[in-house]
Amino acid sequence: MGRTYSVPRSVKGESRILYIFSIKSLMFTIAFGIVGLLIGSVFSFLGLRMARLIITVIFAAIGFGVGALVIPDSPIVGILRKAGGEPVSDILIRTITFKKRKKIYIYREGGIK
Repeated sequence: MGRTYSVPRSVKGESRILYIFSIKSLMFTIAFGIVGLLIGSVFSFLGLRMARLIITVIFAAIGFGVGALVIPDSPIVGILRKAGGEPVSDILIRTITFKKRKKIYIYREGGIK
């Protein structure tokens, strides 16, 4: 007879940094924070340094949300009900690639002739 092997139950795990950040959420937080710094630099030139800090923190928080949150699998969410259990980042990336496509598909009622 063949050998038996133990199979781990959960193979989909993310390592955590500082308990709240996964690697993906940390990368999104840094990327959105950099965008916030670039946008906030306009306010810095006007002498509003506190506004630059606030904008950077807001963008970093949005990046953390995109990287860490998962759409709940609940009928309450309405339009996103079919995306239940998927990370927001995957949905966002899929939406961007869908918008970038240049192909247009036309379907006819009678099918292909």
